[in-house]
Amino acid sequence: MAYKRILLKLSGEALMGKKGYGIDPETMGEIASEVKAVKETGIDLAIVVGGGNIYRGMRAGQQGIDRATGDYMGMIATVMNALALQDNIERLGLPTRVQTAVQMAAIAEPYIARRAIRHMEKGRIVIFAGGTGNPFFTTDTAAALRAMEIGADVILKATRVNGVYDKDPEVHEDAVFFAEIGYMEVLARNLKVMDATAISLCMENKLPIIVFNLKDKHNMKRVVLGEPVGTIVRG
Repeated sequence: MAYKRILLKLSGEALMGKKGYGIDPETMGEIASEVKAVKETGIDLAIVVGGGNIYRGMRAGQQGIDRATGDYMGMIATVMNALALQDNIERLGLPTRVQTAVQMAAIAEPYIARRAIRHMEKGRIVIFAGGTGNPFFTTDTAAALRAMEIGADVILKATRVNGVYDKDPEVHEDAVFFAEIGYMEVLARNLKVMDATAISLCMENKLPIIVFNLKDKHNMKRVVLGEPVGTIVRG
């Protein structure tokens, strides 16, 4: 195995498939199957899920809602996604736990790093929801924080394209692909890998990020097995 413990970052948009909003059952089922294939390799697996398919706090100002309030609404959306993902994964026979930074005792555990690590040691998949629990921070930053707190070897960032490009490949046919790129170049070019706070945290702690296309089946497992998939951000 190339890695022993990984943190998978799933955006909320990844869960809505071809729909413009909400959760697409077929897409969710496919993601759960990919997660199962990865877990069956024997690695420790944690997941941070976003909520952009339901609500984004950054849109709050456009709707006349206070930004902090909007961010809390977005955190609740991540919990909804986490519960849906948990249900789909458990239908495949894998034990999971949802931990949330925004306490919701009736439906999920509070986030405790030591407990999350213990769950993984017992073979459970841990799904982190609620972002960091603080407004003005994205789920990208939450992914970087959680990865460091649980001692992950790498962050896997699932996207709709094959990796990191110098510009949006869905808009520009001449976009240049990077097989490997440094943290500083990502920041200097303002490439939309993860937000600047998350990239800075990973850089300071030498935590690599692998950006890969979630739509290509088995990519997630190929990354875990050490095959050259997507773009690696490091050094």
